[in-house]
Amino acid sequence: MSTPENLSDVYVDELKDLWSANDQMLKVVKKLTTKASDPSLKEMLTKSHAGITEHTAVLKDLIAGQEEKVSKEHCKGMEGLVAEATKHVLEEGPTKGPVLDVLIIAQYQRMSHYGIAGFGTAAAYAKALGLKDDNKKLRDATKDIYGGDEYMTKLAESSVNLEAEAA
Repeated sequence: MSTPENLSDVYVDELKDLWSANDQMLKVVKKLTTKASDPSLKEMLTKSHAGITEHTAVLKDLIAGQEEKVSKEHCKGMEGLVAEATKHVLEEGPTKGPVLDVLIIAQYQRMSHYGIAGFGTAAAYAKALGLKDDNKKLRDATKDIYGGDEYMTKLAESSVNLEAEAA
């Protein structure tokens, strides 16, 4: 990444960072999905694969719309979150059951919160740049991610956390 000279450069850098973040998150979420034991959690994680892929396609289109090389910029923030998810769920976590499901939800939500912040920021940049279509697409993606996060909270509070407490 070169030094950004204006808001447009910052916007494109954010889009490229988010593409990398999505790719990294998708890889680890696929692994988390295979470890989940709660059927609703497994279903939500599986659905999130398509959502992440769809949001990545949006990012690629928006980058292309800025007449930029359609490429990603490695996201070190998501790299750290993925490392944490790998450590706590795939390497050191229990092998199965409700306690593992609690850990999966926590790590998924941490990664989702990065996406909410990133897509929301990119939407604000698009709005400031007068890119109404970009802003709408990014706001829609932010709402999707937030909806998944809310679902995970409800799932944790209504069943998974309770099952882990009883385990």
